[in-house]
Amino acid sequence: MESSFGTTPIVTITGCVVVAIRDDLDDQGVVALQDQLVEEVARHKALGVVIDISSLEIVDTFAGRMLGAMAQMARMMNARTIVVGMRPAVAMTLVELGMTLEGVETALNADRAVNLILNS
Repeated sequence: MESSFGTTPIVTITGCVVVAIRDDLDDQGVVALQDQLVEEVARHKALGVVIDISSLEIVDTFAGRMLGAMAQMARMMNARTIVVGMRPAVAMTLVELGMTLEGVETALNADRAVNLILNS
């Protein structure tokens, strides 16, 4: 099952909602994406959410807050959140900004993230 908002696809695979974050999302796009994500988690009773940030070359506090908010929304719906595709520069920037992204796990790729979610 696949749906999308604009050009941000949200795909549900084996009880996991997978979303790929674009680097050109604006405030309005983020709000729409978060709404769509919550709807997909509820509709499919998803066990987890995989957020692919491989297209993000840089992050700022906006992107960090967006990731944290998406993870918190998923957690409130009893879904585990795993971020994949994080570049070293993105990790360093998040640390420098003091953003710990509490409750967010990481994995190297979507396959590993789905395996972590399904085997927990």
